[in-house]
Parts: sequence; structure tokens; C-alpha cells
Amino acid sequence: MRIVQLLFGVWVGICFLACGEKSDSFTREERERIGHSEEEGIMPLFLVTNRVDSLFLRLQAKEFGKEDVETETFRVLRSRMLATVRDSLNEGVGIAAPQVGISRQLVAVQRLDKTGEPFEFYVNPEIIYFSQDTVLGQEGCLSIPGRMGSVYRSKEIVVRYRDELSFEWRQDTVREFTARIFQHEIDHLNGILYTDYLP
Repeated sequence: MRIVQLLFGVWVGICFLACGEKSDSFTREERERIGHSEEEGIMPLFLVTNRVDSLFLRLQAKEFGKEDVETETFRVLRSRMLATVRDSLNEGVGIAAPQVGISRQLVAVQRLDKTGEPFEFYVNPEIIYFSQDTVLGQEGCLSIPGRMGSVYRSKEIVVRYRDELSFEWRQDTVREFTARIFQHEIDHLNGILYTDYLP
């Protein structure tokens, strides 16, 4: 009887571990693209100059679940996205996961409105308020090399997003150029490029 109980305990443990490994929703292709270590550094950018990449950039990105953001895969994705946007050969002020081939709702924004101008990540972000007051400004994009364009954006927005630790909804009011970055990056999650606004 004791052996049966022991074997049952081992079986339950194995099932728990196996289920734990599969509890997130990352696909095998996403895992391969993200890699296994943040030391892998910069990720290849998806560019509009490549037909397959261009079609991918037009997809509606999927939301993350709480179980996804608790994984090592998510941590590596964050780290490698940050390395990519800070690449000294091709620096940006923001990046969205679809730009590195991951069609998920994650953006990194350089908070030029905060001390130290840190990059911060936002999970499942959405803009729930756009001011009617807009401003025309120059934009470029890591996925559209060698091109700039003038786009009207709201001067003030309210962004809603999931807190990475608690997965509770949070919101933030953002203004001026940082608001522009948010609008640009969140557009990527909806398959929209800044060039769509150009005449």
C-alpha cells in the first residue's frame, strides 16, 4: 500500500510539473524567436521592405494572460526587446513586440517625461482617452528604415494596461512627445503603421 501511495505521489508531481510547463500560451515558433537567454541580445527587426514581415506587421496582436507574464520566456522577451530598441546602431524611443516578430500586446516606451527617461514596459495596453487637441510632429519607425513623416497625434492620452506583477488594470495620463510614442507603439499592436496617416 505504501508503494502505491508513493507511486501516486510521484505521478501527481510529474503531472503538476508537466502542466506547469504548458500553462502559458507561447507557441513553439514564438519561443524559438524569443530564445532562451537575455544574453542573446538584439532581436532581428521585422521590416516593411520584406513582404512576409510587412504582412506580419499588419496583424492584430494577441493579449497576454497572467500565466504568460510569469514565465522566463516573457522575461527574456522583455530583455531582448530592450536591447533591440537601445541598439546604438539603430536606437529608438519605443518598440512593440510585433516589430520583433512576436504578435503579442507588449510595448516598451521611453518615458521622456520621467526623471532619467527610463524605458518602461506595458502589457495589453490600450488608449482609453484621446484629447481633441492634436499636434503635428515628425515620426520614424524601426520597421520603416530611412523614412520620416509628419503625423497628427493627440497631445494628451490616458493609457490602460496590465500591471506585470499583480496583473491588475492600471492607467496613466501621458502628454506631449511621450503621448506620441505611446500612440505610435500601440498602433503597432493593431496592425497600424504611422505611414497610414500620411497623405
